[in-house]
Amino acid sequence: MAALPPPATPLLELQGIRKQFAGVTVLDDISLRLYPGEIHALMGQNGAGKSTLIKVLTGVLASNGGQMWLQGQPVAPATPLQAQRLGISTVYQEVNLCPNLSVAENMFAGRYPRRGAAQGLRIDWAEVHRRAEALLARIGLQIDVTRLLSSYPVAVQQMVAIARALGVQAKVLILDEPTSSLDEDEVQKLFEVLRRLRAEGLAIVFVTHFLNQVYAVSDRITVLRNGRHVGEWPVAELGPSALIAAMLGRTMAEQAAQQQPLPEEAAQRPPLLQTEGLGQAGQLQPIDLQVRPGEVLGLAGLLGAGRTETARLLFGLATPDRGVLRIDGQEVRFESPSDAIRHGLALCPEERKTDGIVAELSVRENIVLALQARRGLRRTLPAAQQAAMAEHYVRLMGIKTASIETPIGQLSGGNQQKAVIARWLATEPRLLILDEPTRGIDVAAKQEIMAQILQLARAGMAVVFISSELSEVVRVAHRIVVLRDRRQVGELPAGSTEAQVLDMIAAQAA
Repeated sequence: MAALPPPATPLLELQGIRKQFAGVTVLDDISLRLYPGEIHALMGQNGAGKSTLIKVLTGVLASNGGQMWLQGQPVAPATPLQAQRLGISTVYQEVNLCPNLSVAENMFAGRYPRRGAAQGLRIDWAEVHRRAEALLARIGLQIDVTRLLSSYPVAVQQMVAIARALGVQAKVLILDEPTSSLDEDEVQKLFEVLRRLRAEGLAIVFVTHFLNQVYAVSDRITVLRNGRHVGEWPVAELGPSALIAAMLGRTMAEQAAQQQPLPEEAAQRPPLLQTEGLGQAGQLQPIDLQVRPGEVLGLAGLLGAGRTETARLLFGLATPDRGVLRIDGQEVRFESPSDAIRHGLALCPEERKTDGIVAELSVRENIVLALQARRGLRRTLPAAQQAAMAEHYVRLMGIKTASIETPIGQLSGGNQQKAVIARWLATEPRLLILDEPTRGIDVAAKQEIMAQILQLARAGMAVVFISSELSEVVRVAHRIVVLRDRRQVGELPAGSTEAQVLDMIAAQAA
C-alpha cells in the first residue's frame, strides 16, 4: 500500500538544531520534517551527523540550539524515557535486548503489568503474555513469547525490538540500520512490517547505507553531510546518482585519474592472492578478486558496501562460509589473523584509535608490536633491535615525533597512522591491506601516505587499498573493484574516474 500525500502539518518537526562537543560543531542548523504515515530515509556518510541527530531526537543528548515540535507542541526530551513517553521510540542496529530473558520479558521489562493491592504486588504474567502476543500480531509475527529470546534468529529478535518500541504507544519509530544483519528474505519481511505500520499512520525514520533499500521502501529522503542539512526530497525526485552526489558533496563530473596501468611485466605475474566466490552469509555476497605482486587493487563503494567485510575475510578476522581463498595458487583457510600473517598478509584496520594504536605505549612499542606478537612472549626482541627498527621506520615513514619513546597517543592522527603502517611493514609482508588509511588526517599527511603506498607497490608489494575517498582510489589503484550493498558489481581499470565509479554504483542501485 503506497503512502498517502503528507498532510500540511508535520507530526514531528526540527528546525535549526545545533550540537557541539568541546567547542566542535557536529550538528549545524539541522532541519527535519516527519509526517504521519510515511517512511523517511535519513541518509549521509560516516560523520554526517545521523547518529548525533538521533540521540538529540531521543533525549540521549541535549541540543545546543534549535527547536523541536511534536504534533505542533514544543518538546525537548531530556532522557530516552521522556522521549518514549512522548511517543518517540528507537530500534538500534544491534538488538539491544536481553537474550537470557523470554520474548515477553524483553518486551515489558521495566513496565510489567501488575496485579494485587494497588497493582503493586505481583507481575501479572498472563497479561504480560497476552499483551506481548498482541503487539507481535500487530506486525504479523506469531511466536511463543515464553521462549528465550536467544532461541530465535536475529531477524525475529529485530521484530521483537520493534514490537517493544511500539508498546509505548509510539508515534515516531526510528530504525537505525535495522537491516545490517538480515538476509534478503528477512529484509523483505521487515519491509512488509514497515509498510503495515506506515498504513497505520506511524512516522518512521529509516537510517541505512543500502541504496536499493531506500528506493524499495522510502517515501522521502533527507540528506546530511558534515553535520549540515543538505536537503529534503520526495524519493521519486532524487535518483541514485543525485543522492550519491548530495551525500558526497560533489557531482559526478569527470576528474583526471593519476594512476597508470600495471606494467606489462607485473601484469603477467601469477596472482599472489586470489578468491573465488568467497563470502559470508549476512555479511558479504560471493566475491572474486585477484591481486598480483606490485599491484594496488582498490576497493570502492559507499559506506556499507562491504569493503571492510572483504578485508576481514581476507585477513582471517571473519570466517567465510563459501568460496575459496588461494595464496600463490594454493588453497588456504585462515582460522585467525595469525594464519594470515604467516602467509605474508598484513592489515591496517579502519578504526585507528580502537583497533590500531595502543595509545599508552610508545612509538617504539607500537611499531614492534606485530613482529613481537609473531615471535611470541618467550622470544623478546632485544631492546637495541627494537630501537634500531623503530628509528628506521620513523625515518622511512617520516613520522614526526620528539622521540621513539613518546607515547603514540600524543602524536597527530597522520603520524599515528604512519606508525600503524610501519608496524606491519616491520613484519615484511607480501600483501598489505589498508582499510581507510587516510581517514581523519590532514591533507599533507594524506599525500605522504599515498606516496608511500605507491612506493611500496613499485618495490613489489601487493596492496589492497580501501577508501571512502574515491579520488584516492582512482589515484593509486591499478584496478578498481566496485562494491555496492555487500556485493561485487563491477571492475574498472587504471585511468578510470570518480564519475565512472559512481555511475557503476548508481546504475546498480537504479
